Amino acid sequence: MKDPRDIIKRPVITERTAEYMADLKYAFEVDIRANKTEIKQSVESIFKVKVTNVTTMRVPAKPKRYGRYNGYTSEWKKAIVTLSKDSKALEFFESVE
Repeated sequence: MKDPRDIIKRPVITERTAEYMADLKYAFEVDIRANKTEIKQSVESIFKVKVTNVTTMRVPAKPKRYGRYNGYTSEWKKAIVTLSKDSKALEFFESVE
């Protein structure tokens, strides 16, 4: 089995995903070859929570220009993970006191 930290790359934190957090939904950038079962097991083992649903989507590459050079950004995979009602909320930010 792959290491869970190789499957979950980083959390995706935007205005939309911040609204999802109120409903215990969290977005992660994951390995492009990972499936829903691997993502679920990885989140459960890293954060010690119970996952009820995993939704995945592939974010396509976008054309970019830098001066006269053209290219594309990398394609990546995003997973939206829904936690059970009895799970605790995940903490991505440190509390500053």
